[in-house]
Amino acid sequence: MKKEYYIGIMSGTSLDGVDVVFCDITPDTCTLIASLEYPMPRELKNDILSMIASKTTLEEVGQIDHRLGVLFTQAVGALLIRENIDASSITAIGSHGQTLWHEPSGEYPFSMQLGDPNILSAKTGIPVVADFRRKDVALGGQGAPFAPVFHEFIFKNINASVSIVNIGGMANITVLGEKLIGYDTGCGNVLLDMWIQKHQNVTYDKDGAWAKSGEVDYTLLDAMMADEYFSQAYPKSTGREKFNIAWLEDMLT
Repeated sequence: MKKEYYIGIMSGTSLDGVDVVFCDITPDTCTLIASLEYPMPRELKNDILSMIASKTTLEEVGQIDHRLGVLFTQAVGALLIRENIDASSITAIGSHGQTLWHEPSGEYPFSMQLGDPNILSAKTGIPVVADFRRKDVALGGQGAPFAPVFHEFIFKNINASVSIVNIGGMANITVLGEKLIGYDTGCGNVLLDMWIQKHQNVTYDKDGAWAKSGEVDYTLLDAMMADEYFSQAYPKSTGREKFNIAWLEDMLT
């Protein structure tokens, strides 16, 4: 079977960088050939967080969409150069985009990802597939999490029930058995990142060193776990709209 090469791009809720992968994908297999983590410029990260936390303008949304499109193009270009890959050998790029707002259960359900795929395609000359979530939302789904579809693919030949917990900015679980189950369990690293950013002025707690220096506050933990999201039945998904610094500070009062 002829090899087909694809590039995937992901920028998660943590905003700690752009992950780029180069894969050989067939109907039965997905083989990782190379990967790269491209840094997220601090100014762009701060501008995105500012947009999420406060009211913004259409002009700012358009500018962030463009800036992310350029960033994704730079990330792909860095991988192509480092691995000496000819762009013409790539069948397509899958670009998730940067989630700005995810509200699939509101009066007007939607999920918004920015990072103009047209810029990425025009600059690389490679077809780009994007906007993965909104069709599912339009059909009444949550549009998230996305990882369970991948988990089902890579574990399909294992004759056993499998559970996978994926901890990013948000955390999600996949259960593979008689049917595919996947949903967001709640916040992952996002609150940890926000808290250490506020108090230590660093973007994340490397190796959990700061967290390990303290002790678990079970009263606070119980208060957090009493949030209605955790007892809500699946399917469900969440994001910074729910789990943010205001939510955390409210728990501390």
